[in-house]
Parts: sequence; structure tokens; C-alpha cells
Amino acid sequence: MSLFHPVNLVCPQCEAPVTMMAVGSVNADRRPDLRDDILEDRFQDVTCEACGESFRLQPQFNYLDTGRGQWIAAMPASRLRDHLEIEDEAAALFDTSYGANAPAAARDVGSGLAVRLTFGWPAVREKLLVKQLGLEDVIVEMMKLHILRSVESVPMAEGIELRLVNTDEDSDGYVFAWLETASEKYIEYMTVPAELYKAIEGNPEGWNAIRKRLDTGHFVDMQKLYMGEGRPAE
Repeated sequence: MSLFHPVNLVCPQCEAPVTMMAVGSVNADRRPDLRDDILEDRFQDVTCEACGESFRLQPQFNYLDTGRGQWIAAMPASRLRDHLEIEDEAAALFDTSYGANAPAAARDVGSGLAVRLTFGWPAVREKLLVKQLGLEDVIVEMMKLHILRSVESVPMAEGIELRLVNTDEDSDGYVFAWLETASEKYIEYMTVPAELYKAIEGNPEGWNAIRKRLDTGHFVDMQKLYMGEGRPAE
């Protein structure tokens, strides 16, 4: 089931106290509306009754969608630099819930789940969109790396990330955006031909070294390539 609990917040605009129900876990099989809210960038929004300011509680919950084979530990973007430690914690939680240390019935469910760790709302939304489009997230991350080395200038800096945000039906391509992690404000868009995904998918040997670095553990995101040595590639 999807679990919520009350939390006390402070409005960032007027500093008035705000109470809302924060999610601890999302079961998208039973509550598909919550999945829709994440994809529409409206999940965990709250409005201050004192001044009318709207803001969003950062993600900190587990997401389950057995129908689509997804289990995600969604964490606040502020914890990104601790990704190795948090990845270990997420792996242990999954093992207890659906993995090696879970009851047999739960292990049966877990065998069909891809485990992922995300930081911030744009990242968790992207994982849901990638699955919806029938894509492989590792290849999407490699597309981003290709974009970074192919365009003349990019607005990349700490606190800014590149995410797949939509499809372009007119050009049969994928829409990527640079955005601010904290505010979720879109800075710049670009459309990438669908042929790029197919080209990377069809060249496994050429991309094997990068895939190994991206596909170590449950945090599958190109951002980890810029934060220290990380885990050894298998």
C-alpha cells in the first residue's frame, strides 16, 4: 500500500508553519494516480495558507510498480554526494523487502523488479518516463554523454542536470532538458533523433566500457561519473 505521515514544514516565503501528509512509500499498482502525479510534476506539492506560496516537499520514499517491474528508492537531491552510502542502504532495504532476506512470496515479486536509486524529483520522474517509453535507462544515460560531447556549449554546473523529459512526435525524437535541480526550472531544451538511441543500442562493444561504469549498483545516472572513483566496474 501507499503510506503517508504528517510532517511540519516552514513556508520558504513567509516562514509560516505548514503541515502536510508526506509519502513514505508509493504502490503504483494500487494507486496509479500517484504515478500520474509524479509524471505531471505535481506530487507532494503544498500551498501555504498564510501567503499562498506553493512549494514541493523533496522526495524521500520507496516506489513500487510490479506491473512495470520497478522499485525505486527516491531520495532528496541534497543527498546526491552520499550516493555510495545511500545505495548500500537502498540495497539492504530491498533485500529485506523483496530480495534475498525477504519471505519466499516477496522474493517472487522481487525477482521481476529492477532496483534503482534516484536523487530529486526530475530524476525519479525520468525513471518512470523511461519505463513508460520502453527504453533502457542505461542507454538513455549514454545518450546524455553523447550529447555533452557533441554540442558546442552546455549549461552544466553543480545543481543543473540533463534529463529526458518528453518525446517529440513531429520529429520522432526525444526531448532532453537542462534544468535546475532545486527549483525544477527548465533552462534549455533540445530534441535528439530516436536514431541515436538505436545506434548506441546497436553498438554494445563500442559503449561497453561506459556501460560498465554506469551499471554498477542501483544508482544508474551519468552524474556519478563526475563524483570520485565510485564503485569498481564489474
